[in-house]
Amino acid sequence: MEKVSYQGQTLTRWRVGQSTFLALPEIGARLMNWNITLGDGSVRDVLYWPENADFGDFAKVRGGNPILFPFNARSFDRGDIYFWRAADGIRRPMPMHGIARQGTFKLTRLDARGFVAQFVPGEEARAIYPFDYEFTVTYGFEALGLSCEFALTNLGKVPLPWSAGHHFYFTLPWSEGTTRADYAIRIPAGKRLRQDGTGGLIAGPQLNLEESIANKAILDALHTNLRSNEVVFGEKGRPGDVIMRLGTAPVPHPDATFVTWTLNDDSPFFCVEPWMGPPNAAEHKVGLHFVPPGETGKFTVTVAVR
Repeated sequence: MEKVSYQGQTLTRWRVGQSTFLALPEIGARLMNWNITLGDGSVRDVLYWPENADFGDFAKVRGGNPILFPFNARSFDRGDIYFWRAADGIRRPMPMHGIARQGTFKLTRLDARGFVAQFVPGEEARAIYPFDYEFTVTYGFEALGLSCEFALTNLGKVPLPWSAGHHFYFTLPWSEGTTRADYAIRIPAGKRLRQDGTGGLIAGPQLNLEESIANKAILDALHTNLRSNEVVFGEKGRPGDVIMRLGTAPVPHPDATFVTWTLNDDSPFFCVEPWMGPPNAAEHKVGLHFVPPGETGKFTVTVAVR
């Protein structure tokens, strides 16, 4: 573990076996890059990070793993986007992907195998999510993988609503001369959904268990009713698959969701996003979870390369 200077920022870098991890935990608890040194000495970027990243607008940088809390993606209140309504009936704003990816965190643990960062909500964040709580992000790094745990502790007297998630930007394609058509993804979903223009959930595409990543039908698809917590994607017929597991149970909660997305046909990344539930959970209640007073709710995701 070491501190490194990069574009005017002080980052932390970990080297664990073949893997190198780069993070800026104090801003958004963001893991920025993960790369692996291969047997021939070449380096494969697993998590994508753009060279021209704007640290002045860090939350909107398309790379690494933004933290989505307390809700993922777009929230709506009665058809109006970027609002939500809690049990008290008051309408409040809710930015895209919540309040953590642009927020300040303080390190509570930093060692050779990872870190723990605690969210420090500012005035705006407290107005958006007006509860008494502690939210922490814990990363653990391995030679060919990582784990990330969210912990939400309720310090108040009313249940805490949440439906959080991750927004992993994976480098893809990762082999020179290949295209997305050379890669496939296996998602064991029993149902596919999409979000409509008012925040509702509608039927999604009909997909096979395994699909080409070049299939545009998988973009913005919500893969839910999972028969297993494991998603696998990679280059067809070659080693180096990425294996992602949502939660710790072999079969997740029925509302647990994987999202597949990218920006453009030529974007150098492809996002596979494990979420506690579909977007706009606070309104339609699908995938909405509550942490009772005095208790702690957790959400754990692991990623490995094999």
